[in-house]
Amino acid sequence: VFADAEAMKARLREKMCAPQYDVTDLYHEHGLFQAIARNRFFGNVTLLIIGMNAIWIWIDTDFNKSSTLLDALWIFQFGEHLFCLLFSIEWFVRFMSFRRKRDGLRDGWFVFDSFMVGLMVLETWVMTVVLVFVGSPEGGGMGNAGMMRMLRLLRLSRMARMARLLRAMPELLILIKGMMAATRSVLFTLLLLLVVLYLFGIAFVQ
Repeated sequence: VFADAEAMKARLREKMCAPQYDVTDLYHEHGLFQAIARNRFFGNVTLLIIGMNAIWIWIDTDFNKSSTLLDALWIFQFGEHLFCLLFSIEWFVRFMSFRRKRDGLRDGWFVFDSFMVGLMVLETWVMTVVLVFVGSPEGGGMGNAGMMRMLRLLRLSRMARMARLLRAMPELLILIKGMMAATRSVLFTLLLLLVVLYLFGIAFVQ
């Protein structure tokens, strides 16, 4: 028992003494983009945009009944293009801040942001250009149900942007990790309760 306790203490000391990961260590030491990316105001503005985008997703989901951006009202088109531009600028600033561009693959949040911005650009700009030349599915120009399903899936993927709030609110991430760590104990507790209910059910039936 004491050996296990000492081992746990040793591992805890190692984790506490280990240097904390900071993505800014991978940035240039000089230059405009790294100065912007390191700036606290830039991080706060990014967090504000993420929050506004979360509200916009709610508004768009409730009031925009069009299946494609091209067929939506101008206010929805403006909002989507604006947020796509803002997120693309933020991604570009962070990408240009890396000393070695391949270091971006070492940062999980930057990889996630790259994936989400790529989906956003695909949905907002690439698909809009394609629909301009091919025709809107609502107007029957395509006649392709598979294209309609893909467009709806792209719109649903916007919900994943909410995960970016975890980067700005580490407390939420700690809560999620705690819930995941407790899943095993909760599962066995439910199993025990099911066994008890089963035994008492059999006993009272007799």
